[in-house]
Amino acid sequence: RFCVPLMLAALPAMATGEEMPPALEDSWGDFWLFRFFINAAGYASIVIPGFLLIQYFKRRNYLETGRGICFPVIKSCVFGSEVKPVHPEDGSLPPRAEPAESSTARQVLKLLFCAAGLQASYLTWGVLQERVMTRTYGATETDPGEKFKDSQFLVFMNRILAFTVAGLYCALTKQPRHGAAMYKYSFASLSNILSSWCQYEALKYISFPTQVLAKASKVIPVMMMGKLVSRKSYEYWEYLTAALISVGVSMFLLSSAPNRHVSTVTTFSGVVLLAGYIIFDSFTSNWQDALFTYKMSPVQMMFGVNVFSCLFTVGSLLEQGALLESVHFMARHSEFTAHAVLLSVCSACGQLFIFYTINQFGAAVFTIIMTLRQAFAILLSCLIYGHAVTVVGGLGVAVVFMALFLRVYARSRMKKRSKKLPPGETPVQKV
Repeated sequence: RFCVPLMLAALPAMATGEEMPPALEDSWGDFWLFRFFINAAGYASIVIPGFLLIQYFKRRNYLETGRGICFPVIKSCVFGSEVKPVHPEDGSLPPRAEPAESSTARQVLKLLFCAAGLQASYLTWGVLQERVMTRTYGATETDPGEKFKDSQFLVFMNRILAFTVAGLYCALTKQPRHGAAMYKYSFASLSNILSSWCQYEALKYISFPTQVLAKASKVIPVMMMGKLVSRKSYEYWEYLTAALISVGVSMFLLSSAPNRHVSTVTTFSGVVLLAGYIIFDSFTSNWQDALFTYKMSPVQMMFGVNVFSCLFTVGSLLEQGALLESVHFMARHSEFTAHAVLLSVCSACGQLFIFYTINQFGAAVFTIIMTLRQAFAILLSCLIYGHAVTVVGGLGVAVVFMALFLRVYARSRMKKRSKKLPPGETPVQKV
């Protein structure tokens, strides 16, 4: 894959009879857009044959004519079971399990446990993410050390552990009968690994606080994707809070002073990667929302998406020969190994805490906890890694979080009002 661009870049050197400098190959390998297309080519080498196989089985009407030991696997992957999809508005889906009556102290302790678990998981994950992507390993007085460059390997590490945890959970607990065809998870998986890759890669060009605020602003593309994918409609206050978030993020980004530390300078590449993260992540959430119309649990969703994520990432890494390079980097730097493993543990545990918190206390409480986590993440990053925030930037951060809390408050009011609606009326769908 590297031959064509390297040959083109080497033409001037060959014309003069000079050798191509070894740094040239590194410059191509370090260019994020080049790596993005290399990764995409690796995913395409799996997606295209899979697509052709699915079309082949459908054209052959394999569900009616197939037989043999492979029939159950092919049926599950291509056709799914006979369970028909249901829609939330028809009342067929079981409601969220309400917690059993218990003492106030017990509920408070349970809430503190959920909040502490989410904060510990994702604050640690954020600090480690910035450490791995922006700092060197093995530095000494004479050796500056080396940075880890392959974001895709970190995505693979996160997904393989999440796949294992979700698989064990599904095996040990009773789950609803699965109805969706397995291949449908691949769409959410592909957008999920691309969004995660953009998220890791963006830290090479922008500061962590900028990335956190950009995540908060993904409300806007999520609403746009909701209109395109799910044909959703929104209330006026959702557009208002989305506009406030945009204003706050703009204030923070435009407040960058020329003398800021190089690690906090927002570059064009970082903005493009953040845009890629937001677009891919918005598609993931809306596609998963569509898949939830089948009778499945969140852990089943976690398992299905991560099955394909592991397949795509390990296939691409093996094709590039990057898997062995990353393993050798881990062997050279035990500190990186510890960071990568802890990063994956925090990611997997955080997902389980998300499911448990929403199940016990609902989405509103979960959103408040995660909004506070974003604010703590910015503060922690500034304290540990020395990011400077101007007064205007601080006001921008305050505007963003004010808008986020306003969304939570307005959504809770809308839910209370929807419970009082006449039986024939349906409340507006929201993200």
